[in-house]
Amino acid sequence: MELKQLYTDLILEYNKDKTNKRKIENPTVHEHGHNPSCGDDIDIEVKIEDGVIKDLAYTGTGCAISQASTAMMAELLQGRTVEEGIRLCRLFLDMIRGKVTDDESLEELEAAITLKDISKMPVRVKCATLGWHTLEMALTRIEKQLSEQK
Repeated sequence: MELKQLYTDLILEYNKDKTNKRKIENPTVHEHGHNPSCGDDIDIEVKIEDGVIKDLAYTGTGCAISQASTAMMAELLQGRTVEEGIRLCRLFLDMIRGKVTDDESLEELEAAITLKDISKMPVRVKCATLGWHTLEMALTRIEKQLSEQK
């Protein structure tokens, strides 16, 4: 199977995956993201306990790339610490921006590494990064609150 087909199949599979496309009851943090250039809209909800992402879900509408990318993110970050979540969000964003390109550094992104070539498609970059950027904002806010409580 050629890489382009694998990429397409994976995006379609994650776009259909509704495991984490839902609301969370009493989330610790909620963040809304919007891409005005294409109309993608996303709401990220996170439940944090003891500095760990216990649940991560999203709702919203958008193209297959934005929905698949957000589904990959939700799957990857369940059970991670807030700090690790922020680091992985930044790694993904750096990958899409073409700043980190070696596969060894990107392996920990798991399925999301398949979106690497979106960096070569500027009109799709915002689609792929919407959920990740929105979550990074939410987690950064939580990290600040956690450090103020110490």
